[in-house]
Amino acid sequence: MVRTSSFCSEGSCVGVALEPDGVRVVDTKLGDSSGLRFTPAEWAAFVAGVKAGEFDLP
Repeated sequence: MVRTSSFCSEGSCVGVALEPDGVRVVDTKLGDSSGLRFTPAEWAAFVAGVKAGEFDLP
């Protein structure tokens, strides 16, 4: 199941699907079968970076 933000409009969104072998990030315009796959360790590192502000704009 792909989850999208409640702020998503007109299907132009990024979705996240939790899968047994990791996480898949998809462009909802392209459908559920598309996307980038990340291992649990890669996803955890990304989430930690977001929480630490590594991707904040100046």
